Amino acid sequence: MAFLKCIKCGATYPIEEVRYRCDCGELLEVVQELESISVSKELFDSRLGTLSPPYNSGVWRYKELILDIDNKYILSRPEGNTPVYYSPKICAYVGHPNIRLKHEGENPTGSFKDRGMTSGITAARFVGAEVVACASTGNTSASMAAYAAMAGMRAVVFIPEGKIAFGKLAQAIAYGARVVEIEGDFDDAMALVQEVTNQMNIYLLNSINPFRIEGQKAIGIEAIQQSGWEVPDWFVLPGGNLGNSSALGKALYELRELGIIEKIPRIAVIQAEGANPFYRYFTGGYTKFQPVKAETLATAIKIGNPVSWKKLEKVIKWTRGTVEEVTEQEIVDAKAIVDSSGIGAEPASCATVAGIKKLVEKGVIKGDESVIGILTGNLLKDPDIVINYHKEALQGLRSTYANKPVKIKPTIEEVKRVVKL
Repeated sequence: MAFLKCIKCGATYPIEEVRYRCDCGELLEVVQELESISVSKELFDSRLGTLSPPYNSGVWRYKELILDIDNKYILSRPEGNTPVYYSPKICAYVGHPNIRLKHEGENPTGSFKDRGMTSGITAARFVGAEVVACASTGNTSASMAAYAAMAGMRAVVFIPEGKIAFGKLAQAIAYGARVVEIEGDFDDAMALVQEVTNQMNIYLLNSINPFRIEGQKAIGIEAIQQSGWEVPDWFVLPGGNLGNSSALGKALYELRELGIIEKIPRIAVIQAEGANPFYRYFTGGYTKFQPVKAETLATAIKIGNPVSWKKLEKVIKWTRGTVEEVTEQEIVDAKAIVDSSGIGAEPASCATVAGIKKLVEKGVIKGDESVIGILTGNLLKDPDIVINYHKEALQGLRSTYANKPVKIKPTIEEVKRVVKL
């Protein structure tokens, strides 16, 4: 009851055909025949808390909206079921009383990528793939390697040499993927992996794969369900390859078409100042999209030529959304606040909080509006940033909220000196 459709020319292809682009060169998306889908809030609520697979997954709980496929193909860890946090400290920092943060870093491999990977690997099993591949700045490779290992598939990961956080690289290696370092950045790796998968019998699992987007839709659906089906005024999330924000928009559209929600929240996408091609496109009035040479310590969004920018343009216009950029200083300071609140997240996640603060200060997000921010990755994905920030060792950046370790002699007097009661 679904098919693949080109986002530009409208050409359609069978769901079981292995392809990632239309013959015209544009991206594809999965189109559900929504009039044939029978779902309700009550159905989804009835699956909450179940121990039975696949509905114990925070993705496959919404199976009819993700990929209505025979359960024998589904590979789930399970993923999802991530919490929504409220922190008075973070609210005070951003200057807004009604901020909640959905922490996708509490997925099995520590990032939101697990939601897209369960649907991507499931699609790979459906078409009989034996080898899968991706280009990655870290989180995608960790997730794909884990899911491929569980599925008994070989995994090949293309990473930019020396430009991936060790916490993420360690996962890909540990899960058994063949890790290939290339000269260049993520965009070079992305170009190469598309060429490789087109010429070799390898299944591509970057977000150019339309089934990846389907799994990531569950972030928005679950967040709304966790809010008692009350839709927030805003969703705010970081923007790298822009698949996640595109998935969120697709989820909202389908939920409204199905009558599950009526209100459409606004979406704000936050990019790092040094990796901001869509921000420039947005502020330039959508006149010309121009890739950039990405530079940011938030490696998960260090992408200068995002694949899904055309999909996101449609989403931002439809939701009356906005796009903001944040500096490296704003990212690391927001991270220090998120971490010290007891929640914790990787730098790219904390672009969300930095962006909310900026949009509140500009008056874009009003004081009486409700906001759900998405934290995309776990604190331990990039521990070097944490240590160097608190040791005041991040070159060119202030450690505004440093919690620097102190050295003492092993005496009670020294403890009393440094631990003030």
